[in-house]
Amino acid sequence: MGDLAERYFLGPAAAFVRGRRPDAPLAGDARVVAWGLEQEDLKLHKFKRKRPLPRVTRVIGALRGFQPRSLVDIGSGRGTFLWPMMDALPNLAVTSIETHPVRIRDLRAVRDGGIQRLTVRDEDASETQLPDDHADVVTVLEVLEHQTHPERLAHQALRLAKTWVVASVPSQPDDNPEHIQLFTPQTLRALFVGAARVDIEHVRGHLIAIAQSPEAHFVRTPVAGTPPAGPPPTEEEVP
Repeated sequence: MGDLAERYFLGPAAAFVRGRRPDAPLAGDARVVAWGLEQEDLKLHKFKRKRPLPRVTRVIGALRGFQPRSLVDIGSGRGTFLWPMMDALPNLAVTSIETHPVRIRDLRAVRDGGIQRLTVRDEDASETQLPDDHADVVTVLEVLEHQTHPERLAHQALRLAKTWVVASVPSQPDDNPEHIQLFTPQTLRALFVGAARVDIEHVRGHLIAIAQSPEAHFVRTPVAGTPPAGPPPTEEEVP
């Protein structure tokens, strides 16, 4: 069973099994995941721990520096970023915004199965009715390149964030037909109109934007006993 903890994000995986299958055994997370792997209707590969992608590592490094208590994740998808983020910050409350029906079903299964710090919203994030300054940090990871009007999503992300927005996009053309935008550092920075500051980093075929919310909305929420977190140091890795 110990090997499963090295191969899977056990908490979310076990919660997914419990949320999808009421007949799952009442046992520890490892036993529940082992049982789930034997079920043909459950596909747990989305919860596998893989070799960390450089962009995922960089995003998690930024979040650790910010120490947010709450986060809105726009376009969580299968959880490529979400599960590592929640694993790295075990006290972080996350609101996931998704539109894909299967992704929404699976994310809700994780919450229904016991991960109460995950909230799932079925809506277009560019039209969300969540209030201003809803979360300490907003992430928009591998999403903007799919948007016809990415500037609308960037605007909403800034509106929802008390402190920072972290976004990532591919920096090179690829064969994904759903990628309809290709950004340069200049065009990515230009999306975040009104931001107090936008830092752009290169991380192996991707760009990461770290945008500070407008000063009127800027509220720092440091961990008790630590100074407020500033922007993370820029460490550019030219692809």
